[in-house]
Amino acid sequence: MRLRIMEKRGKLIVFEGGEGCGKTTQLQHTQQWLEQWLSDRGWLENAQPSFPIAAIASTREPGGTPLCQNIRQVLLTPDLEPMQDRTELLLYAADRAQHVAGYLQPLLAQSTLILCDRYTDSTVAYQGYGRGLDLDLIHQLNTIATQGLIPDLTLWLDLEVELGLARAQARGSRDRIEQADVAFHQRVRQGFMELHQAHPDRILRIDAAQPIDAVSQAIQTVLETKLTQWYAIPAICNP
Repeated sequence: MRLRIMEKRGKLIVFEGGEGCGKTTQLQHTQQWLEQWLSDRGWLENAQPSFPIAAIASTREPGGTPLCQNIRQVLLTPDLEPMQDRTELLLYAADRAQHVAGYLQPLLAQSTLILCDRYTDSTVAYQGYGRGLDLDLIHQLNTIATQGLIPDLTLWLDLEVELGLARAQARGSRDRIEQADVAFHQRVRQGFMELHQAHPDRILRIDAAQPIDAVSQAIQTVLETKLTQWYAIPAICNP
């Protein structure tokens, strides 16, 4: 679904977090809320071709394009041969390079507001902190794969590891990453925490232990502030 909206270039909003944090659900809720929020203000009905933001789109990593879907299958399927840590890292980088060049950059150039399920911070947290791979190497690969594209906003849905893994297990079969031990996921959470502390203006923490509606409301409050900073959003139209 793409909708007319406003600013000089698209924006990239990323949803991050550990297993079972609910980011995929919250991304879907956020897209629905954005459509309604903008419509309530008469924004969509009054959009003009000259408005700087033209659409809303959602995507994910890995798997944001047809080619990337195949990479995702390899990365997350648990019954293949044991995957080496550097192989995993390079596959994520390959997925990201294709996604950025073939999907994200073209849409941003067309003034699209993009909601993305995972991006570079996941690689730092999972392959850097979780797997223990060299952080400098990861940053170099991320820079190459993204061509320097940094999110405008990252929403980190933070959740206790045991609770998140229990939620993931309740969904049914677990993918290869979800099957890693608790210590791995604890290191991943620590990675997200340190990223948040290093980039507090870009990475905002959302308490994902709250009920779904409360998490959605926290995200909406953040986005209302950001949207009014980025765009000249009209007030709600009176009947």
